[in-house]
Amino acid sequence: MLRRLRIENLVLIREAELELSEGLNAITGETGAGKTILAQAVGLLLGAKGDAKAIGPAGKEAYVEAEFDLPDGFFEEEGLEALAGLRPEDEAGLVLARRIFPDGRTRAYAWGRAAAREDLAVATELLVGMSGQFEQRRLARPAYQLEVLDSFLGDDQLRRRADLRRAWRALSAARRRHDEVAADSAAAEARLAELDALVEDTNGLEPSTEATLLTERERLRHLTELAEGSAAAAEALSPEDGEGAAVLAAKAERSIAPLERLAPELAAAATELRDLQVRLADVGADLRGFLDSLEAEPDRLEHLEAELERISAAKRRFRCESYEELLERAAAARAELEAREAGADPAAEAAEELAEAQARVESHAAELHEARAASADRFAAAVAAELRGIGLGDGEFHVELSDRELASTGTDAVTFLIRPNPGLPFAPVAETASGGELSRIALALAAAAGDEATGRAGGAGPSSNGAAESAPRLTLVFDEIDAGIGGQTAHAVAHTLRRLGERSQVLTITHLPQIASAADRHLRVEKVPGDPTHTRIEQLAESERKDELQRMLGGREFLSTVR
Repeated sequence: MLRRLRIENLVLIREAELELSEGLNAITGETGAGKTILAQAVGLLLGAKGDAKAIGPAGKEAYVEAEFDLPDGFFEEEGLEALAGLRPEDEAGLVLARRIFPDGRTRAYAWGRAAAREDLAVATELLVGMSGQFEQRRLARPAYQLEVLDSFLGDDQLRRRADLRRAWRALSAARRRHDEVAADSAAAEARLAELDALVEDTNGLEPSTEATLLTERERLRHLTELAEGSAAAAEALSPEDGEGAAVLAAKAERSIAPLERLAPELAAAATELRDLQVRLADVGADLRGFLDSLEAEPDRLEHLEAELERISAAKRRFRCESYEELLERAAAARAELEAREAGADPAAEAAEELAEAQARVESHAAELHEARAASADRFAAAVAAELRGIGLGDGEFHVELSDRELASTGTDAVTFLIRPNPGLPFAPVAETASGGELSRIALALAAAAGDEATGRAGGAGPSSNGAAESAPRLTLVFDEIDAGIGGQTAHAVAHTLRRLGERSQVLTITHLPQIASAADRHLRVEKVPGDPTHTRIEQLAESERKDELQRMLGGREFLSTVR
């Protein structure tokens, strides 16, 4: 999900920071106010070419930054290896940015670190689906069409995809090992040296070691805060000079102790005060003991940093993406070294492991193919129904499955075909439609896939907490979806967008009040006169939203003429 979008000095926008919500976000404003600049900003993250003409008058550079929440396993996708290598430790989200310089050059960033524009585009395309030229490019990708079909099939199919992805990685590892073992003796000796080094560099590491070191390092980095806080608390309870809480509790007890014979009901209070004085004194002693422990190992932080650097160096040296992978490879290295010492045949074992990995991949691929073949027609019918509902002719849609070379997604290639007018042949959707039609086709695909995943036939009925929780949750951006439509079709598109927003984040730039009124969050783009003129973007409160919808309908003067 796109959590935040920051824009600086892009065309008319001096500075804007948008906090976007789940559900349907509508962006409206007068023609020429600058709504499409938002689409331009997202386009830069999707890899669009930079243009010095897009730099606004408020500075010499333009800058766009987006912060995303990521689905589980995001960096396991193909093509993200370089970006994953830039990822800071313990970073759960993804921050991507593009900067445009006065000469038209651009630079891309991930978490503030320089990255390739192509890597940025690959990551953004996995997270954002955008209408227009980007939708055409995305719909033309067979991999995306395959993802949409598998999303329609729900949780079981997505689990099959994940199983195949894991099996494919295991097959790749088995191939590497087989090739290494089959190499000449010099390479075999080098491999033995690497195995020995891997075992040596990971000696003493346990599954919990890295997490424990990180936790302790964080504590020691805040040593001053811990010491000051616990010292202040200990001083308040039992100071070295003066009276603290423990002494005051004892005084209070002594004040009422003689009165117990006059008022027996005070006995309970006296008892509580005696116990309190003891507990406060104990807590004070514990705090001072904690303070002493903070100073017990002054060089401990340096030792922790050295141990964590040892782990990081080992991960880099042996090309491991995670601590868990490092330990797994170290365990495999120990097992192989022990097997060699026991006289095992590494070449035969590597060949057997490769054959088993290949069989697992083929089995998972067969399961995926069987599910796709059984449901392709059902998916086509669901999309056709959506197309008819949003005013796209007779909604003739077809899913064509063909064979391809075995890969991490199976042996299937998928092509989505559409016939916009009766009598014409079916043709790929990316080549047949354009502009608003393409955006509405993308909407129909997303709605059909999501409805099946949430267990809703034809989009009817309430949302459920079913398989959609595992489905890819793209941020969908529609810039041209209202082109050439109105009336009942506009209401149908608004209803479909609203339905889609129940399970995905949707951003729509629109002129239609039917669509804007369905939104969960409403943003208005407004041109502010001045020297120079600039654009302001603001989230609308409910009363402001009513005024904006009224403006979109033609204003009070127009409404008063309607009979």
